[in-house]
Amino acid sequence: MPAGYWEDGNGNLIPADKVKPVDKARDKTVRKLIKAARELEVTLGQFKLLAMGEVEDFVTASAAEHGVTWGGKKGNISLTSFDARFKVERAMQDQLMFDERLQVAKQIIDECVHAWSKGANKNIQALVQQAFQVDKAGNISTARVLGLRSLKIEDEQWQRAMNLISDACKAVSTTAYIRFYERDDNGKYQPIALSLAAV
Repeated sequence: MPAGYWEDGNGNLIPADKVKPVDKARDKTVRKLIKAARELEVTLGQFKLLAMGEVEDFVTASAAEHGVTWGGKKGNISLTSFDARFKVERAMQDQLMFDERLQVAKQIIDECVHAWSKGANKNIQALVQQAFQVDKAGNISTARVLGLRSLKIEDEQWQRAMNLISDACKAVSTTAYIRFYERDDNGKYQPIALSLAAV
């Protein structure tokens, strides 16, 4: 950046004496807060790694007392203090994605619904179609699609589609969550807020 110039949002160089004092003050405030936020982000990241490591170490040691080798990073774990006042939960959530076989399954489901709904209310088709609606990012809700498998429909074609849905669903990544709770006077665990939106 050349001395004596500020760069605006479009990449234009503006002489510093042409930048209004209020714009300079706003810029200073934003940069100060962003710097503090980035430092806090690093601190929270370090704390998450520490907490996850502590939970893993404890579970491994606890399993070893019983002659068992702990099986790995997956699985949800809940630990409580001796007086049950505090609780720590580690949750591992798979991020699921469907491959091209989902479209084949949808075609089969469409054929089933079409055959079943001849002369029937069109709402039947609407209910199934809702499961395949995409969100703003163009993603299909895995929960809604997988929910179709819980329907007790004894039909060979339908069962074929459900098997295809199961085969098409793959875990592409796993996200680790760790949450902290304190029990209130009513015996309910209340989360200890580590989110700015929650404090």
